Amino acid sequence: MKKLALVLVLALLFGALGTHVSRAQTEIRITWYSDGNEGEVIKEQLAKYMEANPDVKVVLDEVDYANGIQKTLPVQLEAGEGPDIARVTNLGGLAQYYLDLTPYLSDTKYWLDNMDPFLGALRLPGDTTTIPGYMTQLTVTGPFINKTLFDQAGVAVPADGATWEEWAAAAKEVAEKTGTPFAMAMDRSGHRLAGPAVSMGAKYFDADGKPSLVGDEGFKKMAELMVQWHKDGLMPPEVWIGNAGTYAAANEPFVNAQIAFYMSGSWQISQFATNIGDSFDWEAVPNPCGPAACTGMPGGAALVAIKTTKNPEAVAKLMDWLASEEVLTEFYAKTLFLPGHLGIAAKGVDFQTDNPQAKAALATFAAQVGKLDPLAYRLQAYTYNTALFNATRDRLSQVLAGELSLDDAIQRMQDDIDAALAAVK
Repeated sequence: MKKLALVLVLALLFGALGTHVSRAQTEIRITWYSDGNEGEVIKEQLAKYMEANPDVKVVLDEVDYANGIQKTLPVQLEAGEGPDIARVTNLGGLAQYYLDLTPYLSDTKYWLDNMDPFLGALRLPGDTTTIPGYMTQLTVTGPFINKTLFDQAGVAVPADGATWEEWAAAAKEVAEKTGTPFAMAMDRSGHRLAGPAVSMGAKYFDADGKPSLVGDEGFKKMAELMVQWHKDGLMPPEVWIGNAGTYAAANEPFVNAQIAFYMSGSWQISQFATNIGDSFDWEAVPNPCGPAACTGMPGGAALVAIKTTKNPEAVAKLMDWLASEEVLTEFYAKTLFLPGHLGIAAKGVDFQTDNPQAKAALATFAAQVGKLDPLAYRLQAYTYNTALFNATRDRLSQVLAGELSLDDAIQRMQDDIDAALAAVK
């Protein structure tokens, strides 16, 4: 009897331990990239979540944006080997891989009331109901300037409403007078090029709504400016010419005071506040104008659940917590990101920075939202915009490298887009 009792006690003990181990082995993997300090912020939040939920282990796999998110993640998703959750910027282009969280969320009304205007970008065409995730931030493209260089050169900062040509002339004068290596830079991105192109009159679509670049004079005009600026040595060739087939930013040369004018976007604010410090004064400035508009591009990054996850309930519980108003407000405040949540936006975010330049930049980009051209929103919402943006980026790079004429490049852009759409259909 004593032996039997001992066996029963041991069985109960190991059974309890087995249950504990089983619970502790519920693992959720998140593929994550960072522009600024958001990786540090999300890790702090995930640590709190795991402390309150010891049966869950969350692994944050931090990757490089260009290779990890733009190149590797789509291949993993196509092979069915993706993470449980991913932070993405190709919002609609990867929608076929997203999990609909609706059946697992504790309060779908909260999600729809606060995030529905942004969910359309995460859904497949014709889908009006699914909830795949939430926006980690809204972004607006636009320029930054090294204000110290402008002051040293004695060059007045162009006023709101100045054209792209006027900004280029001012930046060139600043670079020449201060011995700065380059006057201007723009991220190697078709998305970054799109706002200036729309401002110059680009249409991007034909009357039937199909992407159409051949004969688009506004697009060609912006491309011609890019070619001329590189030819004249105003732009660093390594950004657009030295990064074939991938996205490239120019934040490092800007931080190192090697550029007077940098076309990028609001996501750079946090890292500029940290990395520039008091090395020089920097500012966000309104988007330059063309004959058609003075627009940047809307955008953002989203945290989405992946349908191949083996733990949809656990994933949804974590997403519910991360997207809660208290947690998400803290995330926006610490990362200096514009909120993609109606309730938080209405209340306002007390951004946690004492840097006056960062606060001014946030206000500048917030003011740009109301100036975004309708075509910019249409481009951002277009499901296959990645094919369009990548084609314009890569073929224009070939022109800058002297491999193609601009007319030939535009035709090849169109061929690339047509082939991508045919493959999708």
